[in-house]
Amino acid sequence: MRIPARSGWLLYDGDCSFCVRWAHFWLPVLRRRGFEIDTLQAEWTAGALGMTREEVVRDIRFFNADGRSCAGADVYLYVARRIWWAWPFGAIFSLPGFRFLIWTGYRWFAKNRQCISGFCALPDETRGTGSR
Repeated sequence: MRIPARSGWLLYDGDCSFCVRWAHFWLPVLRRRGFEIDTLQAEWTAGALGMTREEVVRDIRFFNADGRSCAGADVYLYVARRIWWAWPFGAIFSLPGFRFLIWTGYRWFAKNRQCISGFCALPDETRGTGSR
């Protein structure tokens, strides 16, 4: 069941303890801006985004109340630009050179999030190489 939201939903990996912890930590800040949170694994997400379940869970996503969405590092930039004290971060990291940096960091983190969260099913030799 989708939680009503004025502005949209931040969708995070419900199987990643780091993601769960941080999404709930930021929930009060997000709610003040009309955002709600839900997991990428929620029943409604794949259909709402027009994707398969496998595609949906690859990246953090933001789903606007009007049906538009973004994924990955763009989620952080989108949300940051809507929080007065985080706006400079969103503005700076939206610039071309900085955008490359935030996406590089995001990709590394996304590939390693299960290991970072304390649960890593990957053999030692594949960690950090992009294999999942």
